[in-house]
Amino acid sequence: MMLPMRDAIGVLLAGGQGERLWPLTRDRAKPAVPFGGVFRIIDVTLSNCLNSDLRRVFVLTQYKALSLNRHVRRGWSSLMGHGDYIEVLPPQMRVSQHWYQGTADAVYQNIYSIGSEQSNYVFILSGDHIYKMNYQTMLEQHVASGADVTVATAEMDIAAAARQFGIIETDAEWRITGFEEKPAEPKPSAVHPGKTNASMGVYLFNTQLLVPILIADAENPASSHDFGKDILPRIIDRYRVYAYSFRDENKKGDSYWRDVGTIDAYHEANMDLVSVSPVFNLYDKSWPLHTWQQQYAPVKFVFADPPRMGVALDSIVAGGSIISGGKVQRSVLGYDVRVNSFSEVEESIVFNHVNIGRHCRIRRAIIDRHVNLPEGTVIGHDPEADRARYSVSDDGVVVVVRPESMIEEPE
Repeated sequence: MMLPMRDAIGVLLAGGQGERLWPLTRDRAKPAVPFGGVFRIIDVTLSNCLNSDLRRVFVLTQYKALSLNRHVRRGWSSLMGHGDYIEVLPPQMRVSQHWYQGTADAVYQNIYSIGSEQSNYVFILSGDHIYKMNYQTMLEQHVASGADVTVATAEMDIAAAARQFGIIETDAEWRITGFEEKPAEPKPSAVHPGKTNASMGVYLFNTQLLVPILIADAENPASSHDFGKDILPRIIDRYRVYAYSFRDENKKGDSYWRDVGTIDAYHEANMDLVSVSPVFNLYDKSWPLHTWQQQYAPVKFVFADPPRMGVALDSIVAGGSIISGGKVQRSVLGYDVRVNSFSEVEESIVFNHVNIGRHCRIRRAIIDRHVNLPEGTVIGHDPEADRARYSVSDDGVVVVVRPESMIEEPE
């Protein structure tokens, strides 16, 4: 049964501060953080919307959203047809005098915008996860099951999910019977006992039910106004709430859904992209990823001299970059990056407009935009020296940003 996605709208939550991705989120919202050289994290979810024919989407922003707003305006408005939109909604305080207090409060504060649309269903989406999903199949199950609310879940190994994700319990018909927030011992799936069902933070509501639920939550002083912590546990026993088991459009052996909310998870996800056969496929023409790209000259590799040969191996290199006598291995380079002679970059992520001087040695690092590394800089080879100068993750990934926060510049 093919249902028209015209009956649904999407509400994409993109206002998170992203504290666990600090300092990459010092000057930008988490969904605006670059991914895979040419994309932003938010592009993945917006591409899911476009590929699923969900073409009316509100993007709710809040925290340091200038570059995010600019990116959505430049890159996504032109992809929409007549009557379609991807519209950025900053906090308006129409029904509250506060900034967004939680995910549910963010949607509640935009209840007038949602209610003004002709829609029977509302998707609540997160702007900071990496996955490929057809939202239309979720809607089809939602309608066929007679659900009031459907929650997308990803099957995971029990040990991997412990203390990391909200865990959904279901009966054999996938009706949700319980929910625990980041339990130490997740309960196994009723359908596949060796696995557990983790909430993906993707919700589908009947519109006529969503509005009163949000109003009731807003009036509850004991609520933290979060869909996972507050809304879901309260509605399980009162309404028909079902789980939708994630069907991956990535077409690989294992389903791929990643929360890149920490420096180490973010670094790992990018490093997967440069493997010979990455789990997450950027090159799948049947489920393309869209973005806005500034026009740059082609990538250039010089010199051909053996002592300082410009090469990039097992790497992604975006337009405008010049590998000038340096060596790049297993790395992701953004736009307008220059790697100068005798320098080595390994297992690193380099954002746009970065200059790496001669004789530098960079390993397992993330270099933020507009950073200029002087000649002879060494990063990732001396943990104590790195911690004295930079931010270092639990797994030893070094993050280098400009010394002072500046007015946002084009990324």
